[in-house]
Amino acid sequence: MRHTISVLVENKFGVLTRVAGLFSGRGFNIDTLNVAPCHHAGASRMTLVTEGDDATLIQVVRQLNKLPEVLEVQDFREQLYVDRELVLVRVSADAQTRSEIMQITNIFRAKIIDVHPESITIEITGSEGKIAKFIDLMDPYGIQALTRTGTVALPRA
Repeated sequence: MRHTISVLVENKFGVLTRVAGLFSGRGFNIDTLNVAPCHHAGASRMTLVTEGDDATLIQVVRQLNKLPEVLEVQDFREQLYVDRELVLVRVSADAQTRSEIMQITNIFRAKIIDVHPESITIEITGSEGKIAKFIDLMDPYGIQALTRTGTVALPRA
């Protein structure tokens, strides 16, 4: 089962290593990890996506709550939340394919952020499913480079 967890932590040396260690110590792979400062002074929010059974994940959440640098843990398994990911992708584009790529980009409400004679760089945000479909459609044109932020999530109000 896929799990999205949000962890509010103090900005201190070694916190990321300790949090990641809890997952690896229990045989969980972290599929995506996003860490950035948030609106709390001196704190950051980690968003982790992992797969595993509920029982082990409940234990990981309990262990996370015991770390002194952890301020709050939210397991989105039991509540509604919104999530997004940002992707930058550079696609091969010549005079013949440029308009097709631009049409697909418009359909997905993505943005063209850079244009070169032989490529287009596109920014797209959305759910994991939307991102996957867009990448599948760009693949035949030739993806030259791609980078992803990983999932970020917040509970619904």
